Amino acid sequence: MNPTTIAYIILALVVVQRQFELGLAQHNTKALLERGAVEIGARHYPLIIALHTLWLLAILWFLPRPTVISWPLLGIFIVLQGLRIWVLATLGPYWTTRIISLSDAPLITGGPYRFVRHPNYMVVAGEIAVLPLAFGEVTVAIIFSIANAALLYWRIRQEETGLAGRRTA
Repeated sequence: MNPTTIAYIILALVVVQRQFELGLAQHNTKALLERGAVEIGARHYPLIIALHTLWLLAILWFLPRPTVISWPLLGIFIVLQGLRIWVLATLGPYWTTRIISLSDAPLITGGPYRFVRHPNYMVVAGEIAVLPLAFGEVTVAIIFSIANAALLYWRIRQEETGLAGRRTA
């Protein structure tokens, strides 16, 4: 199988994974809102969706031909997927792609949260840089990493403000 075909398969698998995660997130969001949770900072969410969609499209559009795959970087991307699964498993029914806060829910302090305050954001930042780099797309990695950093700066500030009352409780 040629490297370009492998790259297309990898990108298709990432799209399928993201679609599954969006379905899970929507399910969890609905359940949390039914329990009285509130959404924080909803204005930024369409930008998050747009960033991730455009990132995948940019990787596809700018995929070099012939494609050369960096297997070590692809290996790092696969490790990041394991970390992503760890985050999702740790948060369980509290994992969403939105900022949803349920006042009587405990703050999660286990799993990767023992080591890092926002492990999912670290995983996403790594993914956004590493996947295009695995295909030799340095410009895509730089542009989307900068855009992601700006959005995460906004999102983390909103999340921290929303969780501040629960952190002191």
